[in-house]
Amino acid sequence: MDTYEKIVSTWKKLDIRNSAQLEAELNGYIVKFAYHSGKIENDAITFNDTREIFDKDGVVNYTGDLRTLFEIRNAKEASNFILESFDTHTPIDKDFVLDLQFLLTQNTYDARRWSLGERPGTYKQHDYVTGRFEVGVYPEDVPKAMDELFEELKNTRFSTPSNVLIGAAYLHAKFEQIHPFADGNGRTGRLLMNYLLLQNNHPPLIIHEEDRKLYYASLEAFDTKEDLSPLCLFLKAEVVKTFGKSRFLRKGGFYP
Repeated sequence: MDTYEKIVSTWKKLDIRNSAQLEAELNGYIVKFAYHSGKIENDAITFNDTREIFDKDGVVNYTGDLRTLFEIRNAKEASNFILESFDTHTPIDKDFVLDLQFLLTQNTYDARRWSLGERPGTYKQHDYVTGRFEVGVYPEDVPKAMDELFEELKNTRFSTPSNVLIGAAYLHAKFEQIHPFADGNGRTGRLLMNYLLLQNNHPPLIIHEEDRKLYYASLEAFDTKEDLSPLCLFLKAEVVKTFGKSRFLRKGGFYP
């Protein structure tokens, strides 16, 4: 049994049934998830500011821009939303995704997007560059593409124990390929992926900001070649990086 399999096996033995148990097991990790996910696209985000907002709902002696503070505060609200949704077994559907994206991007859309009619919690109305080659699905095709993705997620091949990570990788890669929103697609996609993992009794993972080049390359392999294997391998490595050095066997749980 390799380290990844050992981590997954330990997680399953915890038999987490509700958000209180989940939050207890992830104590020390939730702030890290939010910090790294935000930092990937906003280098102004710091771990100390993230921790202060999560712990105290504010920061002291802050001199940065307000958008960064809103992004961190939004990450906290979105994390709470994930915990609540775990309790209620909320499915991943259109309403869930729109609500999640709204929480992550409220008060952060820039003047240009706002003037174009873009709003948090709604699918995009215009094209935006997503990478070196693409702008994602055309705005008029987004609703259909997302509905098709939601239907695909109902396929049992994505929820069997051996394929949970594959399903999560596919959800994330396909979501980023569609690029359904004017902003916040990466943050939304990473939380969606972790929520799908949690729904299927698999530990969530941190995509570490220092690994962003490999992360983007793995997504690009799917975008250009429909090859999901690089992303699956990358996500397995991130699971190990997230929990592999923790004292995760102490009392059968995960401890930093």
